[in-house]
This record gives sequence, C-alpha cells and structure tokens, in this order.
Amino acid sequence: MASQDIIARSATTTVPPSVRTQEEVAKLIDTTKCIGCKACQVACSEWNELRDDVGHNLGTYDNPQDLSADTWTLMRFTEHETDAGNLEWLIRKDGCMHCAEPGCLAACPSPGAIIKHANGIVDFDQDHCIGCGYCITGCPFNIPRISQKDHKAYKCTLCSDRVAVGLEPACVKTCPTGAIVFGTKEDMKEHAAERIVDLKSRGFENAGLYDPAGVGGTHVMYVLHHADTPRLYAGLPDHPAISPLVDLWKGLSKPLALLAMGAAVLAGFFHYVRVGPQLVEEDEHPATLDPAVHEFDPSVHTFDPTKPGGEDRS
Repeated sequence: MASQDIIARSATTTVPPSVRTQEEVAKLIDTTKCIGCKACQVACSEWNELRDDVGHNLGTYDNPQDLSADTWTLMRFTEHETDAGNLEWLIRKDGCMHCAEPGCLAACPSPGAIIKHANGIVDFDQDHCIGCGYCITGCPFNIPRISQKDHKAYKCTLCSDRVAVGLEPACVKTCPTGAIVFGTKEDMKEHAAERIVDLKSRGFENAGLYDPAGVGGTHVMYVLHHADTPRLYAGLPDHPAISPLVDLWKGLSKPLALLAMGAAVLAGFFHYVRVGPQLVEEDEHPATLDPAVHEFDPSVHTFDPTKPGGEDRS
C-alpha cells in the first residue's frame, strides 16, 4: 500500500503502464459505532491544513452545514422515526467515496486534473484543474467543491500522501471508537461481514454493507443499520450511477469539435475558389509607406539655445 501507480487520468485515453500489481485499499465506516464526536473532521482539517469559515448554528448538529473546498469530510446527523414510533440517530461521515468507476474523472475535460491510482484512490491535481465544475455534475454523490479563492476543485484525497508512505488516513487514526478502519478492500469486506452478522443477531435485520455496484463499487464503504434504505442517512443515494449526460456530452464533444474544424476548413476553401487569393495592388499601398514622407529635415528639428525656452527653429 506504500506506492500508488496511476492507472487512469481525466480527458486522456492513454493508460499509464503499471509498475507493479497493487492491492486495492478501502476505508470502512461503521455507522453503528459512530458517536458523532467529529474527531475525524478535526483530524482532516489538521492534517490537510484546512481552515473553513466559522459557520452559524441553524438548529442542527451539522457544523459546518455542508462540504466545501475547505471542508473535505463532514458528519451528517439525521433523526429517524421508526415504524414503532421510536426515534433513532443516524450519523454518517460524508466525503468522497473514491468510486471504482469515478464519474468525476469521466466528466472532467482537463487532461490529468483527476487521476485514479491502482490502489483505488481517486485524487485531484489542482495544477491541471480549470475550475469548470464538470466533476460536480459527474459525481453521483455531489462531493467535489469549487474554491472561491483559486477556482479549483477540492475533495477528500483519502490521505493519499499518508497512504503512499504506508500510513492510514488521518480520520482513521483519530477515531476513538474504531468506527473507521482502513486496509485492503478484501479485508474490509470481511470485517464488514463479521460486523453485519453481529448486528443481525441483535435485531437489525436490514443491516448490510454499502458498496454500490452502479459506480463499480467504492473504496469508502459503510456498514448501515438500514442498508435497504441508504437514503435515510442524510440522503445517501440508494442506487448511485454516473449520469447519462456525462456519456452524452463526452460522446458529442469530439465529433462537434471535428465538425467545427471541418466547417472552418471548407469555408476557407470555398472562399479561395470563389474570390481567389487576396492580393494587394501597388496603388493600394498606404501613402505613409512613401519614404519621402518620413525623410528627416534637420532644419525642422534643430534645437536653438538662443531662443526662449530652447524652441526648435522652423
């Protein structure tokens, strides 16, 4: 897990060669263990040196109210009333899901602005970002945010810099209840399966793993009490998938660009056939090109110190 070969780049069909076979990594978030302490939010801000604006209390525990270019992870709180009339807290750590088939990468028109590593991490390269916001449109989870400071897109990186040197993400390290764990994706699936068996034995019949197939699976997964209705957890999509508009505009953009270029070439050709080359006749030369007009006359531009103010002689 210490190295991260790039296997895909936005707006390019060239696949970088893989240096070595790498295991996919994943972060597993067990919502049944989360206490909403927000230690993960603080750790994310500290490690990435993020300082978001102080928010306002709007009567909820969510603070700030939403993700931003300076808030890459956010605890979302939902009060859910069960069929029996009981109230339960559903708490979810929101952030980039690091999809196996990332919609942001598919939508991005800037070469190399979004990259996918062989271990599954999807990362943004702000040096290549043009701030168009197409990544937001392509993301079925509505995660990326455009900074108002530099007009670049930002999101959770899954601490790719830490993972590259064999460390776990900052949020994983700081979680006091063990609700967030990190490792290979296969290990995380096994860990989740054990947890789900335990939850079902305690009455949570609909407990399950959130690893949606519509985006090829994700490298951030959830253990949910109500895996049959993920939307209960602050609008987590039930069946996320890349918008068909992404494939539509990506499919049309290249043909339209070629069509525009072809039209320009044809227009130039027909203009040449009908009008011919544009030649400048001798009598069309501007008079200012006559050397005589620019001939230097020393009598006009000679400084005379005997005159008041050193005026030129004329």
